[in-house]
Amino acid sequence: MKELKATNNKVTDFSYVILRILTAFSVILLFFPGVNPARILTGTFGISKNLSLFTSAISYESLVKDVEFAVMRYDYPEYIMLILCIASIVLLAGIAFSVAGCCFSLGNIKCKKTGSKLSLVGGILMVIGVVGIVVSYILTKDFDFASVGASKFALNFPTGIIVFGVLSAVALLLSVVVAIAYAKQQAEEHYWMESKYKLFLMFLPFILLIFIFSYLPLYGWRYSFYEYYPGGTLSKDNFVGFKWFTQLFENDATRRDVIRVLKNTLGMSTIGIATSWFAMAFAILLTEIKTGWFRRFVQIFTTIPNFISWVLVYALALAIFSSDGFINNFIKLAPDFFEKLGITAASEGYLGGDSHSWLKMWAWGTWKGIGWSAIIYIAGISGIDQQLYEAATVDGAGRFQKIRHITIPGLIPTYCVLLLMSIAGILSNGMDQYLVFSNPQNEKTLEVLDLYVYNLGIANGAQGTIPLSTVIGMTKSLISVVLLFLANTISKLVRGESIF
Repeated sequence: MKELKATNNKVTDFSYVILRILTAFSVILLFFPGVNPARILTGTFGISKNLSLFTSAISYESLVKDVEFAVMRYDYPEYIMLILCIASIVLLAGIAFSVAGCCFSLGNIKCKKTGSKLSLVGGILMVIGVVGIVVSYILTKDFDFASVGASKFALNFPTGIIVFGVLSAVALLLSVVVAIAYAKQQAEEHYWMESKYKLFLMFLPFILLIFIFSYLPLYGWRYSFYEYYPGGTLSKDNFVGFKWFTQLFENDATRRDVIRVLKNTLGMSTIGIATSWFAMAFAILLTEIKTGWFRRFVQIFTTIPNFISWVLVYALALAIFSSDGFINNFIKLAPDFFEKLGITAASEGYLGGDSHSWLKMWAWGTWKGIGWSAIIYIAGISGIDQQLYEAATVDGAGRFQKIRHITIPGLIPTYCVLLLMSIAGILSNGMDQYLVFSNPQNEKTLEVLDLYVYNLGIANGAQGTIPLSTVIGMTKSLISVVLLFLANTISKLVRGESIF
């Protein structure tokens, strides 16, 4: 009996491993338009080729955006789209139940039994969702496409139906196997799970967000190999290989723009890296304030700007430094007095012109982020052994001696890690700050790489060169990865420690 039970456990565990892999694969496919099973219509009035199953399920408006005209003009039955949307929702819900079941499967027998039920419900819902999409496809076959024209409105059997159909069938089969295996097993009274699995599940939502916002966009790198314009399509007819990569070096105008933008990017990043110790110094000074209420006030007052958008920051800057701002109006109250001091009102405001643009951006960035950046150093200071300070006090060390010999050495590892991350992101300045502060007079000195990619691919509208901007963004990402590994190697050689 024990051998039979052990065999059953091995089969069940293996089934759960396969089920977890299939569920993870299903979650990934949710966001890829190419395998969207709900795209049963193509053509001018068909479902958008850029629509994923996830969007089809959560947004009925996006699903029927291009089909509405066909519904009104060609009497296409709208109830078919409703069935399609509901089926997509059911399929999405099935995947969600399967994810929950796989998460519960990491616990004890009680958790596994609950997980097997959730997985079974998920498998059933996934099959129902796929069947609903197939029903929508069959109902659409009865529509008279000859009166519309296949180029405008055509039936399409997406490969996603086959993919999700196979995934749903296998997931349901494995769910049944797992549910039967745990149905008769004696469960504990309470749910329990090992700490490592609890930590993994806590981290799982962040993994999903990183995948959606950091790794999924890498799918757009394929635009760099095509002659693509807004509204166009990707096909073998407009495949150009490495044309856009070579244009970075062969086209004189593009090469000059890239050199100018790199100069701005590296210049402002270098200033930021060279002054990155300001946050550590500010944190040390903040912790040395002995009056509790005043320390909290300063920390809150300097942290709040981090949560203010750059649009509001620019509005504040405009109110202070524009030609009719606070400073100029204050100078105009006593022009003779300020003239003796060598100060005159600026006719075009202090935000205009391109003089000292890098320092201006650094100053605004420091004002906005120094309080937030200091938080990690404050946490590092609180983690330093307090007995070191007590022993230093007994030995007669003063405040500055304790800062020099205890606090700063204790923060150096944290500073080095953040410094390495800053070096890796030296080409990533962001774009929102420079976008709002740009004007015709300073745009040449404020256009950093991220803003240049935005202007090149999106801001120019129909004239935007999306493939070239994709190439630049891709190159920037690859260089950042190389810099990260290079900085990590240098840290390992110099300090004997690495960040990964």
